[in-house]
Amino acid sequence: MKKYDAIVIGTGQAGPSLAKRLAESGTTVAIVERKHFGGTCVNTGCTPTKALVASAYAAHMARRAAEFGVDIGGPVTVDMKRVKARMEAIFTPSTKGVEKSLRNTERCTVYHDHARFVSSREVAVGNEVLSADKIFINVGGRASVPDMPGLDEVDYLTNSSILKLDVLPRHLIVVGGSYIGLEFAQVYRRFGSEVTVIEMSSRLVPREDEDVSSAIHDVLEREGISIRLNAQCLAVGRRGNDITASVECTQGAPEVAGSHLLLAVGRRPNTDDLGLDKASVAVDEKGYIKVDDELRTNVPGIWAMGDCNGRGAFTHTAWNDFEIVAANLLDNDPRRVSDRIPAYNLYIDPPLGRVGLTEAQVRKSGKPALIATMAMEDVGRAFEKSETLGFMKVLIDRETNQFLGASILGTGGDEVIHSILDLMYAKAPYTVMQRAMHIHPTVSEFVPTMLGELKPLT
Repeated sequence: MKKYDAIVIGTGQAGPSLAKRLAESGTTVAIVERKHFGGTCVNTGCTPTKALVASAYAAHMARRAAEFGVDIGGPVTVDMKRVKARMEAIFTPSTKGVEKSLRNTERCTVYHDHARFVSSREVAVGNEVLSADKIFINVGGRASVPDMPGLDEVDYLTNSSILKLDVLPRHLIVVGGSYIGLEFAQVYRRFGSEVTVIEMSSRLVPREDEDVSSAIHDVLEREGISIRLNAQCLAVGRRGNDITASVECTQGAPEVAGSHLLLAVGRRPNTDDLGLDKASVAVDEKGYIKVDDELRTNVPGIWAMGDCNGRGAFTHTAWNDFEIVAANLLDNDPRRVSDRIPAYNLYIDPPLGRVGLTEAQVRKSGKPALIATMAMEDVGRAFEKSETLGFMKVLIDRETNQFLGASILGTGGDEVIHSILDLMYAKAPYTVMQRAMHIHPTVSEFVPTMLGELKPLT
């Protein structure tokens, strides 16, 4: 048995940074990774997918070149092998960089194998057993595969395996009309595939307000993506060389046939093969590790960070988990999960930036509120770029004048949303932004204008 002061299981966003902080403080650390260093974001999430989004945007703008008075001299074609090579050239250095950095960290020992708990203080790694008084779990999550009739008879893709494609699907069927599914749907439509999105709900991204869902629906349909909603009786099968999806929808044909099938119906935590029962670590009914406001599990000396704890499903929440644990353990700086404000982006084009409460949540809360909206076609910067789809919406607490939430669907929305997020953390009234002088021409400059048109939410 090898004794360390701390063991970190997993090398996603939280694990490596915490291992380094612990090592710098004089702690001996073992960090264990069973597969790819860097976790989901670097290998199968943010970095590779946003590289694909960038290639798809380039193809889309090339096809629109004539609108801008630019002649490209022929039809736009996409070389999927070169697209894939570019993507890999972007994320591979990050993966290697994470591993190299950890191996070069003093007092940090790297294990490249599977970790399983033997007890609350012991972890088996390959043929060795490691022990420590502090253990940090950062094992992330993976695509959820639904129990769908016929799925065992067809080949299917997930958000990970689709990244290995170097050919263009003739017709990509996407099961799941939320964040991951819609990003891939638009990407492959812009690459040249026929695309059908199948969603069980009555609208896309049902977590968002109805007006946001409707606007996203319009954006995707304009690009030729077929959308099937209310697919309550979904089954898949084979017909010749095609994959078929049988759907029970209120409109449209009862069956869709395509060449490739992508499942994008949610995520599940990588906790089912960790031996958590041997350590008596509690999980919920979905397998997420239960944690308190400082990310401690029910077992003293064991913490859980990142996607596996169910307290966030994003790279930025995993990084914030690291900051919270490090602040409490090493900096005598009490920080809590409940202090953070929900914020995320949907990286279709135009992107959706989201922060705080939705309009539906505000209405349900009963808070007296103010609301304002503005169409992106009224924003000068969007008009100049000929990217006028979408709209902006803000919600204000009538009693405190502080922001309750915002949705910005439009060009630059993924960046503009941070100006509102920062004011929310500062607990500043909206009048601070309304009276600020913003730079022209930008999308951000129209947020103060919109704030001048607030009306009671009735």
